[in-house]
Amino acid sequence: MLIALNKPYGVLSQFTPEPGSKWRTLAEFALPAGVYPLGRLDADSEGLLLLSDEAGANSRLLDPERGHGREYWVQVERVPDDDALARLARGVRIGDYETRPCRVDRLDATRAAAIPPRDPPIRYRKNVPDTWLSLELTEGKNRQVRRMTAAVGHPTLRLVRVRTGAWRLDFADLPPGRWRELSDADRRAVFA
Repeated sequence: MLIALNKPYGVLSQFTPEPGSKWRTLAEFALPAGVYPLGRLDADSEGLLLLSDEAGANSRLLDPERGHGREYWVQVERVPDDDALARLARGVRIGDYETRPCRVDRLDATRAAAIPPRDPPIRYRKNVPDTWLSLELTEGKNRQVRRMTAAVGHPTLRLVRVRTGAWRLDFADLPPGRWRELSDADRRAVFA
């Protein structure tokens, strides 16, 4: 079984609460017994989270050597210039690690408008513009996208995973907090 959940902001990618944590867990979404998250999204990140009960699914999707793409739409502070985008695309140093090259594009206003509002909304600063980017990675280090955008001087304000493999999250079909089991065609797209 392979499930797509549109994980809302404020939810941990686990079923058991952390002691003293303010974050909610996957336990509140009435998911089928025996499924586990394939990878993770931090509590302050949103979007496509896949869950499965299949042995080996995690390594099929997440092993960086397989080069399996995951796309994120990232709202960043200010407007990155072409040099900042080129640095992201080439790979940047985050701590003691150099990220792999990735695909980076500015997101046009029409595509960004498809993203449902977040609850609570991000902080708004009247004198500091923001920009939406699309980043496609083939690896997933801890808080990697946030650390990458900060490394080029554009902190992440909001992060939404929108695609794994060739399967894209449709916000109208799967709003935040909703899940569905994927069809055979959807599965093929995820693992493409």
